[in-house]
Amino acid sequence: MRGLFSFPNPVNETPARLVAGAVAVIAVLAIAFQQGWLIPVLAYGFVARALTGPTLSPLALVATRVVTPHLPFRPRYSPGPAKRFAQTIGAAFTLTATAVYFAGFQVEAYALVVVVALFASLEAGFGLCVGCKAFFLGMRLGFVPPSVCEECAPYLR
Repeated sequence: MRGLFSFPNPVNETPARLVAGAVAVIAVLAIAFQQGWLIPVLAYGFVARALTGPTLSPLALVATRVVTPHLPFRPRYSPGPAKRFAQTIGAAFTLTATAVYFAGFQVEAYALVVVVALFASLEAGFGLCVGCKAFFLGMRLGFVPPSVCEECAPYLR
């Protein structure tokens, strides 16, 4: 059971960016076509990735095991704890959007999904992980103890 709820460390950026691209596309489709049923689908993906890395996320499994091995890119790694924090932020946004949507506040739910689409687009297109940056800021400010991510030190500069 412990292995199920583990998160990879380090994380290969290529599949992470592929997943982010797919999340951005799904989020934009949900907004553009007013498909609220896609919001809990996004939420499931974020929760699954935050809890288990790619293990229970179909999107992450396809990215890590099917697509990435066939790409010509050399792996580039980043610290797992920061990526897990980013997935947790995504889970918080999409779970809140799901609850708000089904409570009858569709506009507010889609506004939260816009934020998810923006952050996922930044990750996919530019390799800018906003959640990771927030994690590193938390470390710099002392909210996150250094023992949580010793390999994060180079990213704190």
